[in-house]
Amino acid sequence: MAAAEAMIGFPQAYLESKEVKETSSLVTELCRHFYTQGWVSGTGGSITIKVHDASIPKPDQLIVMSPSGVQKERMQPEDMYILSPNGSVISAPSPKPYPNKLPKCTDCAPLFMKVCFFFFSHLTTASLFGAYEMRNAGAVIHSHGMESCLVTMLNPQAKEFRITHMEMIKGIQGHGYYDELVVPIIENTAYENELTDSLTKAIIAYPKATAVLVRNHGVYIWGDSWIHAKTQAECYHYLFDAAIKLHQLGLDAASPEHGPIQRAIHSQNQTESTRRCIVLDIEGTTTPITFVTDVLFPYARENVGKHLNLMYDTAETQEDIKLLRSQVEEDLRQGVTGAVPVPHADEGKDEVIAAMVSNVEAMIKADRKITALKELQGHIWRTGFQCNELKSVVFEDVTDALEKWHSSGTKVYIYSSGSRLAQRLLFGNTTYGDLRKYLSGFFDTTIGNKKESKSYKEITETLGVDDPSEILFVTDVYQEATAAKAAGLEAIISIRPGNASLPENHGFKTVTSFSQI
Repeated sequence: MAAAEAMIGFPQAYLESKEVKETSSLVTELCRHFYTQGWVSGTGGSITIKVHDASIPKPDQLIVMSPSGVQKERMQPEDMYILSPNGSVISAPSPKPYPNKLPKCTDCAPLFMKVCFFFFSHLTTASLFGAYEMRNAGAVIHSHGMESCLVTMLNPQAKEFRITHMEMIKGIQGHGYYDELVVPIIENTAYENELTDSLTKAIIAYPKATAVLVRNHGVYIWGDSWIHAKTQAECYHYLFDAAIKLHQLGLDAASPEHGPIQRAIHSQNQTESTRRCIVLDIEGTTTPITFVTDVLFPYARENVGKHLNLMYDTAETQEDIKLLRSQVEEDLRQGVTGAVPVPHADEGKDEVIAAMVSNVEAMIKADRKITALKELQGHIWRTGFQCNELKSVVFEDVTDALEKWHSSGTKVYIYSSGSRLAQRLLFGNTTYGDLRKYLSGFFDTTIGNKKESKSYKEITETLGVDDPSEILFVTDVYQEATAAKAAGLEAIISIRPGNASLPENHGFKTVTSFSQI
């Protein structure tokens, strides 16, 4: 390799270390593999990986990057560029004789670095290395795979790729089978380094994204390690291909049932969009309050001890106990009524369970909307539904409305203080059957408190909706409607039997049935 321009704290000997050599060999191996997949053919595409070294903090680790304009399937470890944490070239490959081209650092470098160090340096002024700066990535893959190009052409006006209810979505960070995967699409430019600004904006606008599509070009995918990035890249390409084939069949990849594509309805003066989203509360909106207070809560309260005793040694229950212990410690500091200390695990299983039961009963009695309680309740209710001891109830107008909205192409989501697991259980086990086929996703308090406007802003960003007024939120709680309205959403208050009374002159539209929406 050529002499380093600036060692930036790394001695020459380190460039010849086992860690750097292994990473260079890995990039070579992956390029050959990706070539067989059609992702880096014609010298296109690139891979960059951080040199994992436990003795060096991740933000300070070196970066190995494949060169530009070379036959990716013929590269050798010595052909790699070694970059400093801030993107400076500290070691470049030596030129090879004709007909090989002179080595060149990939044009993708400015984009790669925008992802990797976000949590440490957030939007530095350096134009280099987008993927690394903004997402703390350990590896970034740039693919020119045919499916990643074609999927951006299905709708030339679309700014996002969307798909839901596909098994491979589970391979994407932070997503499950029932979630809607949203990938931003940016427009292509003549030179890749000119994409830096638009990539930066996309990463900011979609904080949960692990990929950005470039129309008529390809895709950038990142992960916290090379294994994570590779796994996600394989899942993304599978999903892109599935969406293309569904489209060819006239089916909608973004709808839970993958039914026929719903076209926009054109009238004389306007186009009525079918992309509007509806977000629904559960208790007092889709489901009677009495079902929650008289059925679900008592079931959880009566079975918490039994559940903890039977499942105590499982990883899931230990995580539930950890979350509850942390919440109880905070409650004790705040002087919350009913909170009792939880013994250390060494003091015995029975003692821990007894304290947990006491705290959970107090939390349920106070109807607290806290994640630790909701996670445990969801796990207890799961057993109840699986054993057919529970059957959920929704108002009779809910099923018809969900079916109507789904048929019109409207995306429907749930936002409840209950865990996402509990929400799926409730809608998957109703007296009207499994209603999850009509739902595109679920939000719980991990996204924020339902009475805070920032939670609804986060939902808007997650759904990728430019204008929050295109989202309708339906709830029975005045404070939640107020918070949603402050975030720019349209809000309607549900009037159902047993719901709390509203303030006079509250200013919101109300409905007593979903048929009125």
